[in-house]
Amino acid sequence: MLKNSLSAKPLVSIIMNCHNGERYLDQSIKSVLNQSYKNWEVIFFDNKSKDKSSSILKKYKDSRIKYYKSNKLHPLYKARNLAINRSKGQLISFLDVDDWWSKNKLSKQVNIFLKDKNIDATYANTFLYYEKKKKKIIFIKNKINNVNITQKLIDKFEMPILTTLIKKEIFKKIQFNNKYTIIGDFDFFVRLSLMATIKGTQEPLAYYRVHDSNI
Repeated sequence: MLKNSLSAKPLVSIIMNCHNGERYLDQSIKSVLNQSYKNWEVIFFDNKSKDKSSSILKKYKDSRIKYYKSNKLHPLYKARNLAINRSKGQLISFLDVDDWWSKNKLSKQVNIFLKDKNIDATYANTFLYYEKKKKKIIFIKNKINNVNITQKLIDKFEMPILTTLIKKEIFKKIQFNNKYTIIGDFDFFVRLSLMATIKGTQEPLAYYRVHDSNI
């Protein structure tokens, strides 16, 4: 457990990494703007996109959305670290530009921290949304409990990054491995589970889009 305390309405930094994400970006951004919890900032890290991602984002005239453009294409997890370094929130969340959140995602998870000062990170269930079939299914079918999390992650990785909310202080101790492109979530959350108190909740609070461009 980390020692830092949170304010009554902590600022949440939403990390959005984008590389040519124009296809679904509108829905993703709108799901943030529609959050019932309003004390947030978006750190939008444009990882050298060559499509219309920038113009799509900039049509949203909201001072909470911070745009950063990289002139170099970075590996995904280095881009995540660079975005986190620009954040000002006490809590960090992640939303990729092809996914979206339920309206009460942030409010429900912030309340977890405010009710239990021992929590360092939380995650939730999610829906898998199959783009071609226009069909959604629950990702985690078994009951989520919070015992032996490290071993459970190793046995079956079920901690969707788009559902996580993590104390900023964590990232002063560990970061994503800059070299990874596809297993950085797994590596980070296993290391996180060895040093932090994590609480998972059963309710799905996000939608992970399964489409032909997924890695």
